[in-house]
Amino acid sequence: MTGVFVNVATVIIGSAIGLIFKKGISKKFSDAVMTGIGLCTLLIGVQGMLKGRNVLVTIVSMVVGAILGTWADIDGKLTRAGDFLSSKLKKDNDKISVAEGFVTASLVFCVGSMTVVGSLESGLRGDHTMIFTKSLLDLCSSMMLSASLGIGVIFSAAFVLLFQGGLVLASGLLAPLLSEGAIAELTCVGALLIFALGLNLTGIGKFKVANYLPAIFVSPAVYYGFELLGRYVPAFA
Repeated sequence: MTGVFVNVATVIIGSAIGLIFKKGISKKFSDAVMTGIGLCTLLIGVQGMLKGRNVLVTIVSMVVGAILGTWADIDGKLTRAGDFLSSKLKKDNDKISVAEGFVTASLVFCVGSMTVVGSLESGLRGDHTMIFTKSLLDLCSSMMLSASLGIGVIFSAAFVLLFQGGLVLASGLLAPLLSEGAIAELTCVGALLIFALGLNLTGIGKFKVANYLPAIFVSPAVYYGFELLGRYVPAFA
């Protein structure tokens, strides 16, 4: 869990630094920074989506993930957790929702192949290299996000602890299920969610990205299903 604790610490430290500098940043510059972060998030999403090998796997994973996520109301639960924090912390003159910062940051820090693969390597081999690299990236991201979205970002550290910690603890069960091909499809689905998050950050879209989180975990199963089907129906290979 060492890598996870380091990642949580970098999110907290980065968020705190961003909040300190937030007071001296005007809304004009804050909006410009937020748009810049959104554009960079779109770029990361596009790069990751190109790693997918079978678009049908992505489509089926997203459909199944959307059904499961909507049924579980993941976005609603995260938003309500953020709203609870808002009711305790938000000042009357605050224009930025604590919930928005909490949900957005939680997704930015936890959606992606680095989170899954890094957590597996950390749990199975004690190799924290990828998690440490991700921690450095999250340090920078949390500074920028908290400067734009406010104090809600710092509370995403709790979600990082639960999400990545759960992956580390379950690594022994998950690792045998993830071949190179399965990881490629998982990366593609995760990148698609990152792209949708980028659209939200730039103000272009308003997607409930959290409701699609199950698609990341469904994608390996869908990949193996298509691989098995491809042995009998070449069109699905």
